[in-house]
Amino acid sequence: MVYTPALRYKLAEGTIDKADLDALADWLRGEPWLTQGPLVREFERQWANWLGTRHAVFVNSGSSANLLMYYALLVSGRLKNRKIVVPAIAWATTVAPAIQLGFEPIMCDAEIHTFGLDMLLLEKLLIEHDPGVVIVVPTLGVPNDMDALMRLKAKYGFALMEDCCPALGSTYRGKLVGSFGDMSSMSFYFGHHLSTIEGGTIATNDDALNDTLLHLRSHGWAKDIEPTKAQQLAAAHNVIPFNRIFTFYQPGFNFRSTDLNAFIGIRQMQKIEWVVRRRTENHAHYEQRFANSPDFAIPRNTDGVTCSISFCALSQSTEHRERVGNALNAHGIETRPLGGGSMGRQPFWVERFGVLPFPVADRLHETSFMLPNHPLLTSDDVDRICDVALSVKA
Repeated sequence: MVYTPALRYKLAEGTIDKADLDALADWLRGEPWLTQGPLVREFERQWANWLGTRHAVFVNSGSSANLLMYYALLVSGRLKNRKIVVPAIAWATTVAPAIQLGFEPIMCDAEIHTFGLDMLLLEKLLIEHDPGVVIVVPTLGVPNDMDALMRLKAKYGFALMEDCCPALGSTYRGKLVGSFGDMSSMSFYFGHHLSTIEGGTIATNDDALNDTLLHLRSHGWAKDIEPTKAQQLAAAHNVIPFNRIFTFYQPGFNFRSTDLNAFIGIRQMQKIEWVVRRRTENHAHYEQRFANSPDFAIPRNTDGVTCSISFCALSQSTEHRERVGNALNAHGIETRPLGGGSMGRQPFWVERFGVLPFPVADRLHETSFMLPNHPLLTSDDVDRICDVALSVKA
């Protein structure tokens, strides 16, 4: 039996600290409004202001944010078709809404420098399929080549969604990820950059998409949109005034969060710059330690700053990764593969579309491993973790 020590270095540590919990307890003693209310709107305002977008919509998870983005585009009437390019390297709920909502997903391999969409292959897919949508993921915080992507968007006229759940605070040429696309999602799950226990946001600069998101988040009714717009909508549909409050304009969901979660989120916003700085510093330290190792490959962001959720490296083989994992485990250092690896090899995809072999995504599927990165890690901690991983030669 292999001895497994108590973990000394976890991949994720909570960002909700005792001071946050004490403040929450004091707030609860005041018998506040708990469901969606004014604090949700304040958290949305603060998040949009920080990200640099016109709007933000707070929902109950990052996965719900992805589903809501997809559906908002679907009902917007803007799409030229239901074809969507999805990245092979992603999280399950980056891709799942395409299947759930009847899109036609077209998977694109990653490229080895950022682990993001392969732009050369993407353009071939755009020429061949003319998809209405592309969704992009800054893998573990490393941005894609956004200049190339935005040029392709202008040339081929697709809608762009960004799933930025692993990348809060990362930048490309000085611009925050999540502020490039028509819509972007963010996750505030435990252990992510910031946490509201569970939660997520959709950000957009588009007024009409924002109104659609607000409808869809809450059953399809108009309670959350501007009163003048709600009144105009009711008049256009000849709604009886007494019935307006329970009139449903879209087939919506209940993806609302609560003022309790928003209270924590507002507290988290007070430490966002510290969180981003510490994660960025740790990631840069990992990069410096791994950069010259012949036994490992890492993604690189040469056009901005990476604020990662975890640091990712590639071993030379599956067998090499197994030995790295055993060494890390023996020293109390948590590790896992990169997300689910290639989505083209996940059962939910394979059962519907068959195995999609991709050279880069398959390598990540078979050789990737993650190392801890969170604000509480010190430079010495990062060195200790690197010493163990780098000592395992191919």
